Amino acid sequence: MNLVDIVFYFFAVIIVASAAVVVLSKNIMYSAFSLLFTFFGVAGIYVLLNADFIAVTQLMIYIGGILVLIIFGVMLTTKITGLEMKTGITGKAQYAIGGLSTLVLGGTLIYVFNSTSWFKSPSVPTTSTVEAIGASLLTNYLLPFEAASVLLLLAMIGAALIARRK
Repeated sequence: MNLVDIVFYFFAVIIVASAAVVVLSKNIMYSAFSLLFTFFGVAGIYVLLNADFIAVTQLMIYIGGILVLIIFGVMLTTKITGLEMKTGITGKAQYAIGGLSTLVLGGTLIYVFNSTSWFKSPSVPTTSTVEAIGASLLTNYLLPFEAASVLLLLAMIGAALIARRK
């Protein structure tokens, strides 16, 4: 096992453990902060895959933007009381169905992983992908890129108008 494998398993453990805390924690703030480590682990996996643009985007958009919005949303709504969530299936039946479906899905994934003949490509020298993505966005995909920016601007204006209404 070389250093890259060790780092990969390190990030994999971080992702799985923090995702488990996100799902299993009863405190919503612990879940939100555990999501930070999940996003960080995914960015680490992108770095290992030599996808530098996606790794930086993961850090800036998900950790810097989305996670901050989620934490602010949680902090602003913690004063809401008197809400009780009820589902159709409760108690031990809920855990039994969840555990059974997890075992079936896990067994299926392990079977597929072990029965697939994986293709291994020869390694090539790595180069930065940012220049190629930037050139592509500003030449071939300029119109969709600008349309997406106008759509996001309209969504921000609409959100501001909805927030100002009483």
